[in-house]
Amino acid sequence: MKSFRTVSVWLGLVALCMMVFAMAAGAASFDVHQVVAAGGTLGLGGLGAFLMFGTTLSDTCPTLLDVTKRLDPQGKVDAIAEILSQTNEILADMVWLEGNLPTGHRGTIRSGLPAPTWRKMYGGVQPSKSRTVQVTDNCGMLEAYAEIDKALADLNGNTAAFRLSEDRAQIEGINQELASTIFYGNEGTEPEAFTGFAPRFNDQTAANGDNIITSAATPDSTDNASIWLVVWGPNSVHGIYPKGSKAGLQINDKGQITIENVDGAGGRMEGYRTHYKWDCGLHVKDWRYIVRINFDLEDIVAAGTTGPNLSQLMRQAARRVPSLNMGRPAWYANRDALDALDLQFNERSTLNFKTIEEGDGKLVDTFLKIPIRRCDALLSTEAGI
Repeated sequence: MKSFRTVSVWLGLVALCMMVFAMAAGAASFDVHQVVAAGGTLGLGGLGAFLMFGTTLSDTCPTLLDVTKRLDPQGKVDAIAEILSQTNEILADMVWLEGNLPTGHRGTIRSGLPAPTWRKMYGGVQPSKSRTVQVTDNCGMLEAYAEIDKALADLNGNTAAFRLSEDRAQIEGINQELASTIFYGNEGTEPEAFTGFAPRFNDQTAANGDNIITSAATPDSTDNASIWLVVWGPNSVHGIYPKGSKAGLQINDKGQITIENVDGAGGRMEGYRTHYKWDCGLHVKDWRYIVRINFDLEDIVAAGTTGPNLSQLMRQAARRVPSLNMGRPAWYANRDALDALDLQFNERSTLNFKTIEEGDGKLVDTFLKIPIRRCDALLSTEAGI
């Protein structure tokens, strides 16, 4: 009897979905309004609402079809292979400090030193002073909502498991967006975000141009990659969160809520809602502790006799940093750059990656005793500098 009722519920839901879909396809006047939350990033819809202004409900909220795709043969929510996940180890390395502003952090940087005087007998010494400048870095508000029809989530009693599977995807999306912004964020083109590394290190004639290294074959076109050396620390470079706020990703389970005007005609629907929020930014206190190596991937040869010689470039980068002991240093490269490193390093046994075991038991490759981190947010389609 229980099995029969379960099958009946499923058939009823499928029939309802097919009926609404047929109505949408056959009646030009059929209109389902999209309710938008979180700045227009997520849409809400009823169980059977398939068409919403030219986009499908499945683009914004899980549907009955999504549920069936997540169930194993026993009707339980299956473990999902997260093939869209990226490896962005920079998020685990970052040092985070509370900002001194409600919207970010203002730091003071010494821009000039006082000039001493060689004094002679009965000679005078003019007083002098140093020069400082203040730099303000802003935080961005990275947010998302996950909303699902309660009836859909409660099917077969797998409510918690189904919502957890959606939470994992939401968190992975936030992590990827943050990692990408750390490198490529630009308040000039996206004021809501924060400015990352690449816009700060993109001009070799600028004051920090010495910390932008290219090979003899100047990178051209848009098939270039970058390897970054970053020394994380409170006096070098670190992540920030607004004054008086909480650090890290905050997940707020809103529980069961009533979604108003779900159909555009005053209708309501019971659903589950989760809110994700991460207020964060990046503060570069001392640009000397960041070095960018920009090179053309197509010019890589194994011996390094022509084109970029990555071991030499990385040694130059390490020498640009005043002191590697100032904080926590790490190299960051994407998969293509790591392939290029492996190709050249294996040509000479003295350059092979040195693998060490970190304090948390993880094995990691190093160069000059600095850990090499994989960061998939880095692009292989950068413009040459």
